[in-house]
Amino acid sequence: MLQTPIPSNAGARKPTCTNTVIVIHSVCPCKYSLFGGNHISFLTAGIKRFVSLELIKRIFLARNCNFGFVQFLLLGQTGQICGSDSTTEASAFGRGVTRSFVLHQKQARLACCPLPVPSQNLWEPTQEEERRMSQKHLKEAFISNLNGTSLLEISVGLSLAPLCLLCRGLLLILYYLHYGKPLSSRKYSLLLDFLVLVSPLLFSCTLLSPVIFFVPPIIAAFCAGIFSKIYSQRKQETRVPFRQIVKDFQKTYLDPEYIPAITVFRVYVNVLTSISILAVDFPQYPRRYAKAETYGTGVMDLGVGAFIFANAVVCPEVRQKSYVTQPKFSNLARQFFSVWPLIVLGIGRLLSVKSIEYHEHTSEYGVHWNFFFTLVFVRLAASLLLAIFPKNKSWIVAINLAVLYQLILNTTSLKTFILHGSDGRDTRVGVLNANREGLLSLFGYLAIYMASVQVGLWLLKCRNSVKGWTEAVCFLLLTVLVLFVFLRVSQAYADPVSRRMANLSYCIWVVAHCLTFFICFVVTDLTLVFTKLLVRGSSVPCCWNVVKPPNASKKHETEAMPMRREGKLSHICLISAINKNQLLFFLLANVMTGIVNILIDTIHSKTAFTLCILHLYMFFNCLIMHILHAKNIVLKFW
Repeated sequence: MLQTPIPSNAGARKPTCTNTVIVIHSVCPCKYSLFGGNHISFLTAGIKRFVSLELIKRIFLARNCNFGFVQFLLLGQTGQICGSDSTTEASAFGRGVTRSFVLHQKQARLACCPLPVPSQNLWEPTQEEERRMSQKHLKEAFISNLNGTSLLEISVGLSLAPLCLLCRGLLLILYYLHYGKPLSSRKYSLLLDFLVLVSPLLFSCTLLSPVIFFVPPIIAAFCAGIFSKIYSQRKQETRVPFRQIVKDFQKTYLDPEYIPAITVFRVYVNVLTSISILAVDFPQYPRRYAKAETYGTGVMDLGVGAFIFANAVVCPEVRQKSYVTQPKFSNLARQFFSVWPLIVLGIGRLLSVKSIEYHEHTSEYGVHWNFFFTLVFVRLAASLLLAIFPKNKSWIVAINLAVLYQLILNTTSLKTFILHGSDGRDTRVGVLNANREGLLSLFGYLAIYMASVQVGLWLLKCRNSVKGWTEAVCFLLLTVLVLFVFLRVSQAYADPVSRRMANLSYCIWVVAHCLTFFICFVVTDLTLVFTKLLVRGSSVPCCWNVVKPPNASKKHETEAMPMRREGKLSHICLISAINKNQLLFFLLANVMTGIVNILIDTIHSKTAFTLCILHLYMFFNCLIMHILHAKNIVLKFW
């Protein structure tokens, strides 16, 4: 192993050059050696401003890999983060490894660089610039070189939101059963919605993440207790045998014009994304939930694809009535008009991030690209494809796109280009090299969008009964099972899941988990419909309306609930509030995330402080949406 010589009389010795050689020893697999893993890409980016690139290349050639130890040589100016004696900062470079060691600052200053560097290649930072850049590099390291978590843990985590929704609905029905009227106070409704619908998600991805597998069963048991109480305390005149209740439930007719599960799915994707983009900067948020560097399945990896899915299921092509005839490219023209706010937001994010030197994960989308630009190009490209091909065949287009893209990745040098650049050393010279992840992943995201359009068309088919939706759930479950089989095959024979490339496995994984998430919400809504039948007159906002069946008898008419009651309740529902201004909610979350990161040292925050910040951040965002909804203000003018 190479070692940095520290002379015994170092205390009296002056450094013979201005550079510092730092050695980090990390216990990790040999795959993290030069060009073989992801550590190098960050380390190179972290120091290339302080020394010449030629010197970096020469130093890295001295790497050694033996007995499971990987050695990195980092070069930086004296006093830089590389020479810090902080164990927290040191461990940031060895994130994901067992142990890291960094020379103390005092020793680092006395270490001598054996390779001379021309002075014109060096840049002398001020103390304030050193401090600011150290924090920037720390935060970048904190969210880099991660490998994600298991599919099972993600599936368990996804069940939390539907369970919270079920709990809120049962509590409202229980309240009606006790007081004979719905909860009408806007203040208490907001508080209930936030504490039941949002707060458990905050705890589950921070404090309760080590015991995440126990959280859903506990919430499910609590819901079962509430349901049992409702069933036992319902009014005497409505008491009928349970078997008869089930038969009546199967014959119940639902409002075919409104599918609450789609609304709730889209809102929760937004809420979970808003939570994650700030929580990931705190140490209490598990690193396995953050975006994986190259391969892996993190919660935030799914969030990106789910956002595409949520946009596609309600796109203009899906919502357009089949009997309405329009010019072929009318939807494309409408998309050109509707995406301009996303273009403005993308440019605004780019300028703000670069101007304040905000930390960014370059290998996520590239140097200049961001998710707003991805959403713009995917929506425009999808509208063009849907104008050319029949929209009911969009699933065929999706499969062809994803498979062809994967074949190109496997049979050409495209994969190497995405991961390592045109020179194989992670160059960012030129527009394509600088933004290769964002530009080339468009093919995968476009495939997800096209597949989601097919899902949206299928969901909007006229189903007006509980029986029809029960059959739909069974079909969706079978589809999910088939997709997971294909995912297993794709990972074994094509490529593991990679959000960075948006490959075939990633596309299958996103669609499968989004369908699973949606199924959970449909089951939740059907459960609440069943419970509402037990307590006549009760209602839950953002839940299915029970309507009068065609040619209904007198008996059925007395059991059917009036549709107008649901409409009155919708104004005090947090889900409806966020749904009315979804883009504003997402923008507000991004702005607040930036403000919090600028004002607070998130990496060294304590647990209690982290939870307070996250709750205040989410409550502020929800409160703004609630106020706008109460005043019936919709900030959508395009």
